[in-house]
Amino acid sequence: MIKKKIGALILFALLISFGVKAQRPTSLRINEVLVINQDNYLDDYGKKNAWIEIFNNSAGTVDIKGCFLTNDKNNPRKYMIPKGDVLTKIHPRQHSLFWADNDPNRGTFHLNFTLDPDKENYIALYDSDGRTLIDSLTVPAGQIADVSYGRSLDGAGEWTKLTKVTPSTNNVTLDSNEKIDNFKQNDALGIGMTITAMVVVFTGLLLLYLVFKQIGKLAISVSKRNTKKAGENITLANPGEVSGEVFAAIATALYEFTEDVHDMENTVLTIRKVTRNYSPWSSKIYGLRELPKK
Repeated sequence: MIKKKIGALILFALLISFGVKAQRPTSLRINEVLVINQDNYLDDYGKKNAWIEIFNNSAGTVDIKGCFLTNDKNNPRKYMIPKGDVLTKIHPRQHSLFWADNDPNRGTFHLNFTLDPDKENYIALYDSDGRTLIDSLTVPAGQIADVSYGRSLDGAGEWTKLTKVTPSTNNVTLDSNEKIDNFKQNDALGIGMTITAMVVVFTGLLLLYLVFKQIGKLAISVSKRNTKKAGENITLANPGEVSGEVFAAIATALYEFTEDVHDMENTVLTIRKVTRNYSPWSSKIYGLRELPKK
């Protein structure tokens, strides 16, 4: 019993440690950077500035508050992400965007440094202790306007130029449907699709016909079996039809039953009035006398 309790405590501790680890900022990744924002994404003030995208690579929500972003290797604590802002929580496999506009007074997501379009740009993300490096990269010089520098896959993969800029969303997005494209390429007129649809419909109808046919045979078989058990030896020439003898027997029985209530006309069904014969002298109403009038 003691060993079981110790094992349960160890398992519980492992689960807690795993959950805490999943919530730590160490699962964050610098995901995409746009150095020259000429005609691209606008910030909440309607301004076009360089931006840095952070991606949560874990299965749990991570709060990035207290962490540091910097563009200086000698100053890892250059910009501390403020605490107390609910928007600093990044949900699993989601993104957070920071503006490199050198104007932190505009809000939590506005950094105190900018990116130089003519030089290499070092960017690093540090944990809240200011010493533990979470992620970093160096953006090469000579970046093209409105072409970002990001990972080929969110949170992983090679760094490359992304002509399709994707701030606050996945770096790889699908603009087409593979199945539809295959149909367009291999069956432009839709003949194959039409034949396939017709085959599916008629196959379904055939299956329904066979199923209902078997159900009908089974119902007839059960009905005959029940009739035989009841001692009724009625043999039908054709299931679904009743012989003339049966109708004749039914008509005769109806005639005999209604003979006493018929008038002279056999073709008219009437109901005779029932008369009650009794003597007025035996009625109680005639045995009462009126009281003398005073």
